[in-house]
Amino acid sequence: MSVTYFDYAATTPVSPQAMEAVMEALQHFGNPSSRYPLGREAAQGVKTHRETVAKALGCSPQEVYFTSCGTEGNNWAIRRGVELNRRKGKHIITTAIEHAAVLETCRDLERQGYEVTYLKPDREGRINPQDLAAALRPDTALVSMMLVNNEVGSVLPVAQCVKLVKAYDKTILFHCDAVQGFLKVPYTMASLGADFVSVSGHKIGAPKGIGALLVKKGVRLTPYLTGGGQENGMRSGTEPTAQIAGFAAACQATMAQTDRLQRTAAIKAYTLQKLHEALPQLEVITQGDAPHICAVTLPGYKSEVVVRVLGDAGICISSGSACHKGKPSHVFASLGLPKPWLDGALRLSFSPASTQEEADRLVAALKEAAATLFTTLS
Repeated sequence: MSVTYFDYAATTPVSPQAMEAVMEALQHFGNPSSRYPLGREAAQGVKTHRETVAKALGCSPQEVYFTSCGTEGNNWAIRRGVELNRRKGKHIITTAIEHAAVLETCRDLERQGYEVTYLKPDREGRINPQDLAAALRPDTALVSMMLVNNEVGSVLPVAQCVKLVKAYDKTILFHCDAVQGFLKVPYTMASLGADFVSVSGHKIGAPKGIGALLVKKGVRLTPYLTGGGQENGMRSGTEPTAQIAGFAAACQATMAQTDRLQRTAAIKAYTLQKLHEALPQLEVITQGDAPHICAVTLPGYKSEVVVRVLGDAGICISSGSACHKGKPSHVFASLGLPKPWLDGALRLSFSPASTQEEADRLVAALKEAAATLFTTLS
């Protein structure tokens, strides 16, 4: 069965360039910590790839530390960040629409005595900077705010909020989960101004199992994993040279697509238009500020049933973050939607490679599924 894929926010296919880089790196199997030529060759490869990733992020290579994924980067920044600022206090500010990797970390810290303020979004999934300003306190140690929401595609005002926080108290640390925004919306480490930025490779065509945490120069973050002292003593564990090579190649391949944001936004707009024409009962929850994500709903239908029916027809969409595993989405719930809208909520996510023909197949399959399910329910 051929697959029509509209779940790029969950993961992306490994690009040919990344796959080639991974295979080449696997042939040069030396440990980067070894002192003989085979090891030095691997170490030089890691150095070069770090420079490539840093270029994509708009920062210094010395600020890039490779991790296994975005979740590790989020945990590292938040847990070690509040520890670094423990003398300031035990107050954390985040948003109610963060990824589970941030929310569950904050809830764990609450169990350890921290107090967390969860900023509420508006109906479009956006956060008002003034709500953040009102939440700041003398004992605020850290703020964590994502760049792009992974379920509704809202772009949060991170750069504006960093300036606001630092004007209030420059010692408050600011973490940004940029996993869903990396190379999907324009930004650099400098333009965001955050102390920590987490990214993940598999959202841009790299293999799973590789990400990075950017630590702003001058911030004295301590290691999350200890051991052999790799990553300049900041992240122990033998460097996954093949995944790192794939990550760098995926960054290069993505940056080479200079019109990627426009093409992605165009196919999203086309899909929404065709859905509106074919399914008058479908409602748009939010078109999404980011070019690659939008959320719609079929009130009166169960999203998990629709996802399964479309999946059986070879059409891949989701009812929210893949990390929910069938549980209700806290993001959709936070928007204050009516229950029928919540029950029928669906996420569509796109890539520059998405085509109108694929969108037409999605629309036709969704229309057929809605008709079939309506008949069944009747």
